[in-house]
Amino acid sequence: MAILHRKNSLSYKTLNGARTGDLFMALIHTCRLNGVNPFDYLLAIATHAEVVKLIPKAWLPWNYPKSAAPSNSS
Repeated sequence: MAILHRKNSLSYKTLNGARTGDLFMALIHTCRLNGVNPFDYLLAIATHAEVVKLIPKAWLPWNYPKSAAPSNSS
């Protein structure tokens, strides 16, 4: 993961872009460490932005509500 991030970070054009990339890589890695699908997590916090603003601690990757995760059943 660190080597992939180092390789990808060579394409950042600004310091702000590098900070944003670092933030997302850290968030994705934290999700993986906590057994949460990073894509589903980011989608859920973007979809429920107002609720996340009200109670942000409940939406951290280690507290991520399993019921808010999109289900795979069709």
